[in-house]
Amino acid sequence: MPRPHGFTYEERADGTVVITHGSRAAGTLRGGRAEQFLAEVTGGDPQLVMARWTGNYKHGNERTARAHPRNRG
Repeated sequence: MPRPHGFTYEERADGTVVITHGSRAAGTLRGGRAEQFLAEVTGGDPQLVMARWTGNYKHGNERTARAHPRNRG
């Protein structure tokens, strides 16, 4: 699976963090969640952290996992 790319984040003066993917807003974080995100993004791979926080990291294997005998129901 390819590594995530194309994410950017902007920290605003009021403490809000806006995460964008391409040119579209992918998420807005405020308060404690924004502080937690900023601490995590400085300590790891920023692209991977932003993909995980926005939920855009599970692409590629969902269809094959659905067909697995354990997941058929």
